[in-house]
Amino acid sequence: MLAREISSFILPETLTVNELLKKTRVIGLFLGPILFLLIYFLVEPGVLSSKSIIVLALGSWMVTWWATEAMPIPVSALLPMVVFPIMGVSTVKEASAPYGDPVIFLFMGGFILALGLERHKLHQRIALSLIRITGTSGNGIILGFMLSTALISMWISNTATAIMMLPIAASVTSLLAKDLGQEADPRFQKFATGLMLSIAYAASIGGMATIIGTPPNVVMVGFMKRFYNLDVSFAKWMLIGTPVMLLALTALFWLITRVLYRNNLPSISGSSELIHKKLEDMGPLSKEEKLVLTCFSITCFFWIFRQNINGLIGKNLLDDTTIAMAGGMLMFLMPVNFKEHKFLLDWSDMKELPWGILLLFGGGLGLADGMEKSGLVQIVGNYFSTRNDLSVGVLIFLLTAISMGLTELMSNVALTTIFIPVVFGIADGFHLNPIYLAMPVTFAASCAFMMPISTPPNAVLFASGYIKMREMIRTGILLNLCCLAIITVLSLTLMRWLF
Repeated sequence: MLAREISSFILPETLTVNELLKKTRVIGLFLGPILFLLIYFLVEPGVLSSKSIIVLALGSWMVTWWATEAMPIPVSALLPMVVFPIMGVSTVKEASAPYGDPVIFLFMGGFILALGLERHKLHQRIALSLIRITGTSGNGIILGFMLSTALISMWISNTATAIMMLPIAASVTSLLAKDLGQEADPRFQKFATGLMLSIAYAASIGGMATIIGTPPNVVMVGFMKRFYNLDVSFAKWMLIGTPVMLLALTALFWLITRVLYRNNLPSISGSSELIHKKLEDMGPLSKEEKLVLTCFSITCFFWIFRQNINGLIGKNLLDDTTIAMAGGMLMFLMPVNFKEHKFLLDWSDMKELPWGILLLFGGGLGLADGMEKSGLVQIVGNYFSTRNDLSVGVLIFLLTAISMGLTELMSNVALTTIFIPVVFGIADGFHLNPIYLAMPVTFAASCAFMMPISTPPNAVLFASGYIKMREMIRTGILLNLCCLAIITVLSLTLMRWLF
């Protein structure tokens, strides 16, 4: 159904989405290296040094492969490790170092904590409990699903969150269809569409709140450390990210329940019993869930109060990466049954870890390192240093809008990997703290709301059959405009006060 809806909207009837993707990948496979060769041989050194030309050429190659998915994204991310030493941009040691950057292990620790939550289904219990609290009216159920989806997505993959929430939402919509007697009822259509859209969007919005909530956040934090040796702490990120998330969720709830899909449904018969039964089937809080909650709470405590603890002991002993890896290791050390040598996680669980994302981070950091050392970032900065006609507010608004538009068409990780170093150059040109521009652009990279192909949660919920393409585009545009205003205003107020 997903492929059929997309193809009927944007493609000729004679060409399916799968066929188009195959053609695009074949074209991209050859176009990437061709662009590299064209830039390398046709651009003469002048404003750009020979190393800058190589980095620009490789960046074009990588973006082409990322955009067309001609090769697996992690494979494309290995190109800097191979090309830079061969072309003399850096040594093998320098080209390999970004793949072992501390920020990669920060995300790895977060992944391991998420594995513990998922394996022992603690995230599902939290979601069901929240949904039960918010009530069983149409709007109450939508609010419950939104809040629980966003809360879970703060800590685990937005895709995994969406996949977990879809069957629960499908059960509720089935109950409503049965209660109303027919699926053609306008109230049912509005409720079902609003519910599915709210889950898809909340999964992306929730990731804005924490550093480990979504890969672009980790990319930006890693770049800040590598370019400026500035440490964006977990707590400071949450001080900005949480208000952005809450305001975006508020805008989403208002759009869904008051503007676009007003359902006016009272309490839905059987929904409370359904949620109660699902919780009852899970049984009381198990020993494993209690231990996972303990590990998770300890890690979050040290993340949030790291700077206070370092201040008390007078040494900078703790950082977010150390805490993340310690929390991840604790999942392997916490015994469930010591006699049987059974722990919360064992190494076989690590096959579920998205190793490709970690390689992608390394490749992005490697490319950014090349952009900085070759002078490309400085060239961008020097160009913008002559532009005095733009205010900071207009600059933030424009860069955020560009990021928001591009993320609808390409991977948000690829976008931040390429765009953030350019933003740093612009910040240097305007003599601004780089975080004023980089953080809004990073938040905007998570605002992919317009199309099913923009982000996996959109595709997962679109496949439910309750969302039409035009409804996603219309809602996505309005939510994008709301988020653009929210991010810009908070960047000019709260962010400037905190940093």
